[in-house]
Amino acid sequence: MKTTLKISALLGFFLLSGWMQQTFAYPIDGYKYSGIRRLERLQAIMRGEIKEKLPLLGQQKSINDIKLNLLGARGDSLATLPAVDSNLQKAVNALFGGLSSAYSICVLEISPGKPIRFAQRKETAGYQPGSVGKLAVLAGLFCELQEIFPDSFEKRLALIRRKVVRGGQWAMSDEHTIPIYNPETKKFVKRTVIPSDSFSVLEWADHMVSVSNNGAAAVVWREAILMHVFGKDYPALTDAQGNEYFSKTPKSELSDIAISVVNDPLQDLGISREEWRLGTIFTRGGGSVVPGKGGSSGCPLALMKYLVALERGKIVDPQSSLEIKRLMYSTDRRIRYASSKDLANAAVYFKSGSLYKCKPEPNYTCAKYKGNVENYMNSVAIVEHGDSLVYMVTLMSNVLRKNSGTDHMIMASRIEKVIREVR
Repeated sequence: MKTTLKISALLGFFLLSGWMQQTFAYPIDGYKYSGIRRLERLQAIMRGEIKEKLPLLGQQKSINDIKLNLLGARGDSLATLPAVDSNLQKAVNALFGGLSSAYSICVLEISPGKPIRFAQRKETAGYQPGSVGKLAVLAGLFCELQEIFPDSFEKRLALIRRKVVRGGQWAMSDEHTIPIYNPETKKFVKRTVIPSDSFSVLEWADHMVSVSNNGAAAVVWREAILMHVFGKDYPALTDAQGNEYFSKTPKSELSDIAISVVNDPLQDLGISREEWRLGTIFTRGGGSVVPGKGGSSGCPLALMKYLVALERGKIVDPQSSLEIKRLMYSTDRRIRYASSKDLANAAVYFKSGSLYKCKPEPNYTCAKYKGNVENYMNSVAIVEHGDSLVYMVTLMSNVLRKNSGTDHMIMASRIEKVIREVR
């Protein structure tokens, strides 16, 4: 608690003294709080010391401005999702046209001082969640941290901030590059992960969410497993001891533990295994240690339950929920749904996921996100326009042979208009 107060006071002093000329997207102004080194460079960009394009206005919230929207009685009213609002439902149905069979969606408006409104379409249809599943890994991580330090969020944060772990084979391999910055030498590179890479657990979590790196996701999942197994002994656990555990434990037992670590927290939120489950580590390297089991699936209704639980502070507790929300705000760049120009001035807490599969077909060439067998693309977003308009969207699609990222972007603009105009 003392550490948190000191950091808050320090940030407050800097803001009042004019040291920070602008507000920054979390965790840009939370470098001292988080220890995520790439953020020191982003601070320099915001101060004009490094000449690069500034983030969008909607990406410039301060760490102290990000809050949970559904704490208290209003959130308690959403312990279960409400009945659909007829006007909103009609407008949402009209958005899809000929794409209706390939899209599923939930929309929930929670603007302050306005009635809660809900709409859904094919909300329980199952899809491969892809990287949206990384939100389940985050929930698993914070659940295991609570088991180690049940009475102190500050100790949980200090642990993942200070404990540095090596990626090893778990991090192999992923084409998504990660940003690596040395605050002392000012050297900055973007490259793919290599086995010798070492970051704090929180930095790995940032790489998992901000650039959706699969290797980072596997590492975070691994650390959650080790927290589950070693409990109070985890903070002093070495990489060698962790590797020894994985090498000596039967693979069937490892699979059961891995599945439990990331799926049980979802069930605690009222999300059934049929609605959302993870069954496979995100990398081949991790999968060679812990075999998959049961496959992965998700639906928009389950993802909406997750977002509601997040805003209610029910993913472990309000502090853990807030930390997950901050990580969702700090995406490296806005893509797909979040890239809509109509959201440029809004704060967007976002995760996207995709998975595609191809087979030979006349006059067809396989390309990224253009699968002809499967072509999943999923978007999860909390959109905040100050205090005037707040809503959440979970959108899942399987549109074959085309990159539906543009469709998601267009859909974001259409949903924005519907939320504003339809009452």
